[in-house]
Amino acid sequence: MNKENSPLSEQVAKLIRPEIQALSSYHVPDASGMIKLDAMENPYSWTEELVAQWLDTLRQAELNRYPDAAASRLKQQLRLSMAVPEDAAILLGNGSDEIIQMIMLALAAAGRVVLSVEPGFVMYNMIATFTGMQYVGVPLQDDFSLQRQAMLAAIRQHRPAVIFLAYPNNPTGNLFARSDIEAVIAAAPGLVVIDEAYHAFAGDSFMSQLGAYDNLLVMRTVSKMGLAGLRLGLLAGHPQWLNEFDKVRLPYNINVLTQLSAEFALQHHAVLDAQTEAIKKDRQTLFRELQKFDGLTVYPSDANFILFRVPAGRADAIFAGLKAEKVLIKNLHKAGGMLQDCLRVTVGKPQENAAFLSALKKVLA
Repeated sequence: MNKENSPLSEQVAKLIRPEIQALSSYHVPDASGMIKLDAMENPYSWTEELVAQWLDTLRQAELNRYPDAAASRLKQQLRLSMAVPEDAAILLGNGSDEIIQMIMLALAAAGRVVLSVEPGFVMYNMIATFTGMQYVGVPLQDDFSLQRQAMLAAIRQHRPAVIFLAYPNNPTGNLFARSDIEAVIAAAPGLVVIDEAYHAFAGDSFMSQLGAYDNLLVMRTVSKMGLAGLRLGLLAGHPQWLNEFDKVRLPYNINVLTQLSAEFALQHHAVLDAQTEAIKKDRQTLFRELQKFDGLTVYPSDANFILFRVPAGRADAIFAGLKAEKVLIKNLHKAGGMLQDCLRVTVGKPQENAAFLSALKKVLA
């Protein structure tokens, strides 16, 4: 049954696209029993009173009926909460990943290029492969800032159909200079998508600039705001673009429980904002504490995680040592390139951050 040379194996090898066979599935590690600081999640839950109110809201759900296909009420709530301009359209996805996929599905054609930066969000490259587009990553500078001239040269050479820029960048956590991004938008022959997944922690956005550029789109998610379990992403931009992307959106992609839950949560935005402010404050504390360790290079962050470089050749051992201490962070060393010897930790609750620092001290000793 599992023999490599079986008829089924031969059929799989024949029918599955070679570039898909060459990929590895996106791996999500088991975090059972761990202090989970690997996935850029908001560590805070709601009060029992708020949970009770939320459950009352969910009792309205008609599970025997399909959800509102347009998610009209939710879109209006998101428009208010995220200051989406009135003349911009909104498209929702099952997380930002589905939105990225919709964009590429609509744009995919022979020889077309997706451009981003390296290191950048891994899903840009993966979904480009899924949709048969060519991915080009432009290396960042040593401090992970944008290489403007290299980006502009890549735009001239490859004429990308779409450019994705995470702002702040994932996995490095930094905001690129606005002037550099504006130069990219002006030079781009196609679309520029600013991925603002970590907007809540950054204090800067291109959302208000949507009317200034016809080729600019802004993407957001509610995941980092404490609603990762809902899998809800948002794309805002000119209606002409979004009307086309909507054609490849699968029907009813935002289920009724997500719609009701997100509407409820956004009506209590003050709770989410307070959690965000706590995370930002704890990020500063965690950054200062990490800087005290000899041999670490700690990179400033405008997101809810911190990237740091450990002594050469020790990343895997340090990561394993932390796991042995029941602390799970992200090992980026295996990605290679500029991320060699790098680990990334999500900002958790104060006691979780303290446990991570204690474990790291023990492992580095």
